[in-house]
Amino acid sequence: MGLATFKGGVHPYEGKELSENKPVQVLMPKGDMVYPMSQHIGAPATPLVAKGDKVLAGQKIGEASGFISANVICSVSGTVKAIEPRRVANGAMVNSIIVENDGEYTAVEGLGADRDPASLSKQEIRDIVKEAGIVGLGGAGFPTHVKLTPKDENAIEYILVNGAECEPYLTSDYRMMLEEPEKIVGGLNVILQLFDKAKGVIGIENNKPEAIKKLTELVKDEPRIEVCPLQTKYPQGGERSLINAITGRKVNSSMLPADAGCIVDNIDTVIAVYMAVCKTTPLMRRIVTVTGDAIANPQNYHVKIGTDFQELVDAAGGFKTQPEKLIAGGPMMGMALFDLNIPVTKTCSALTCFTKDEVAAYEETPCIRCGKCVSVCPSHIVPVKMMKAALKGDCEAFEKVNGMECMECGSCTYVCPAKRPLTQAFKEMRKTVAANRRKKA
Repeated sequence: MGLATFKGGVHPYEGKELSENKPVQVLMPKGDMVYPMSQHIGAPATPLVAKGDKVLAGQKIGEASGFISANVICSVSGTVKAIEPRRVANGAMVNSIIVENDGEYTAVEGLGADRDPASLSKQEIRDIVKEAGIVGLGGAGFPTHVKLTPKDENAIEYILVNGAECEPYLTSDYRMMLEEPEKIVGGLNVILQLFDKAKGVIGIENNKPEAIKKLTELVKDEPRIEVCPLQTKYPQGGERSLINAITGRKVNSSMLPADAGCIVDNIDTVIAVYMAVCKTTPLMRRIVTVTGDAIANPQNYHVKIGTDFQELVDAAGGFKTQPEKLIAGGPMMGMALFDLNIPVTKTCSALTCFTKDEVAAYEETPCIRCGKCVSVCPSHIVPVKMMKAALKGDCEAFEKVNGMECMECGSCTYVCPAKRPLTQAFKEMRKTVAANRRKKA
């Protein structure tokens, strides 16, 4: 049987060899910690502390302020220095709690205590996940407790764990599959407790044979869990691509995965569920890949949320040469940075640093109508027509050519011989269309 995959996609240079064989190192922060109140899709959290307050590791300092929102948990002990806007990876200024780390990491009572998930009701599990501030750690930041509370839990047939890690250069999920596979299986079993009719499938690209072997061995006696090897291709780990590859089902922009009987969670999100439910530990850390040809010692780090990005670079030996390009995330879907003075948040998976900004060196030329963008698009739409609408700022035309189905994966931009900034244009158009729809509603 062939490897599971989807139609379309590209094969960018992987770059994973820089950090894939580096076991995760724990990085203890040195400076102040910054906790943005918006580290998730949805309404920002509301601060629960004030300047001068003493705080503990594991303490809830920001409370979810709506149905789609998430708690923010302090990852150190210390004193609240300020509550003020701070810049985050996407360039926005976000209201943030700044904590002076006392270096003692005094924790709230009961942090890390063992808990038997079998003794918990479905609602208790969902409440624990909500309280722990868990969101999708693959980058989207959708609150996990909302995802685990679909309209009809009996309609859920698949819990898909995204172990594809198709983004070039990133290896944090791969290291977790090798180093903490028991937590992945434990977290998946907790989620399966919520859905009586579902089976768990861990999808892993076949460029990770050690991870496939390790997890396949680990689940051989788990009747409700299996491992599905996937073809190595970008964006194999995109939610819609993964659902299509593993189940053959299709999801469009007007649907949720739950509408196709699926729930999709990233490797680290499933580990976070395990830690919250089985180890009474809320989401306070991220596994971050620090990589790229400008980094002296590429590495994966266990980082406390709120740590400054500059500390990651310092820990990795600094820069070999001054980089021209800094990216929060990977080169396909990450965001370019102009400053390292930003905090690691729940959705920060990597810091990728390149000596050359190859994109800036490209000169855009007119479209030659070669159709490469159409052949690689995983959403099977026509980027040429979308770009035509985008250049005119014509929202109606953009919607007519199904522009809202764009996943913003960057495959079209990657293959475009004319070097047109397609994905960037589509991202802006989708934002405008979504804003117009909200106004009308």
